[in-house]
Amino acid sequence: MWSRAVAEFRSGFGCLVGRPNVGKSTLINALVGAKIAITSGQPQTTRQAIRGIVHRPDAQLVVVDTPGMHRPRTLLGERLDDLVRATWSEVDMIALCLPADEKIGPGDKFIAAELARLGRADVVAVVTKVDAVSRDAVAAKLAEVGAFGEFADIVPVSAVSAFQVDRLADVMIARLPEGPPLYPDGELTDAPEETMVAELIREAALDGVRDELPHSIAVVVDEMAPRDDRDLVDIYATVYVERPSQKAIVLGRGGSRLKDVGVRARQQIEALLGQRVYLNLHVSVLKELQRNPRHLRRLGF
Repeated sequence: MWSRAVAEFRSGFGCLVGRPNVGKSTLINALVGAKIAITSGQPQTTRQAIRGIVHRPDAQLVVVDTPGMHRPRTLLGERLDDLVRATWSEVDMIALCLPADEKIGPGDKFIAAELARLGRADVVAVVTKVDAVSRDAVAAKLAEVGAFGEFADIVPVSAVSAFQVDRLADVMIARLPEGPPLYPDGELTDAPEETMVAELIREAALDGVRDELPHSIAVVVDEMAPRDDRDLVDIYATVYVERPSQKAIVLGRGGSRLKDVGVRARQQIEALLGQRVYLNLHVSVLKELQRNPRHLRRLGF
């Protein structure tokens, strides 16, 4: 039997949901205290359910960052929405993210209606990006969210300034069941290193590109292994795009942009692995990668 101290320990899963570009990935990084999810100003950056682990003396919260939910226009979009629905059906609580610097719109209403159909009483509203607006605007947003639906709690946060991030963790943990830790102490994510590396490369490739390109970029790590004679990790990866014109954007004139992507990605990967890295990037066209089932299976969707 558990002792009293053990029985009071809480552990479980909570997921961040919301439409694209509402600050979910930045928020999960702030909750965990480390970069485990890539971020971008472009919508639909997140393509997987990334799990981050928050360790407390009396609790362990596993936060799942989900892709932005939207009305899909492609097979990839449909599969990302299916991933979100599968995730929130398996977690102990849900945090619906609503940005303070935007009015509640059709996308928010669509997700709220989906959640309402589940009939769950454990949905917390999180007003994100409060650092981007005035105090009066935050107050108005909280009133708007309060009138928008029935929530177990409403928490305003800023992942950038860490305002009320700990408070949000408290609110999420309070809705977890009692139970032992699910992951070893100190572990921050259960994502494989190859997945994290591919995401860091994609983040670097997304930086500064045109609005239509992020949806068409995918990255696969083809090979990753330590070099025998040196403290060095060799990584070979392919950046996939849908059209030759997109390949030209990623490459840049004379390959200059791809070189810059490699430099920035390598810095992030070395910080992740704690080792020097040799990174070799190749750009390939995979036509209709968002719509072709065979291509999506190849890319892990």
